[in-house]
Amino acid sequence: MYEATGKIKVIQETQTFPSGFSKREFVVTVGDDKYPQDIKYEVVKDKCSMLDQYSVGQDVTVNFDIRGNEYNGKYYVNLSCWKISGGQSGGQNDHANQSYQGGSSQPTQATATGAEPSPDELMNDDIPF
Repeated sequence: MYEATGKIKVIQETQTFPSGFSKREFVVTVGDDKYPQDIKYEVVKDKCSMLDQYSVGQDVTVNFDIRGNEYNGKYYVNLSCWKISGGQSGGQNDHANQSYQGGSSQPTQATATGAEPSPDELMNDDIPF
């Protein structure tokens, strides 16, 4: 079992073959460093539909197995995905990543100037926990 985390770059349509076999490929860009890598994964058969809930630009964690086979003297390697778990989509809900600063949703005079809110200001929020 292997795992990789990155951002979806491409989701292709499901391919169905005359034998009844179906597969769907997708590409995830991994690594935020100087040299990010585009990695192609595939899902097969009934797992093809699990990609329907994801979109390009979405952060995901892919669990996969490495599959190898030989055909006519040539060797092939596939990264066979069996689970995808997703984070937020790219560009949407960016405010959810920001940390909560206390107080109400409107900045107070103290927080707008960069000073820490007082304990009384922290107690005057309307969050039930």
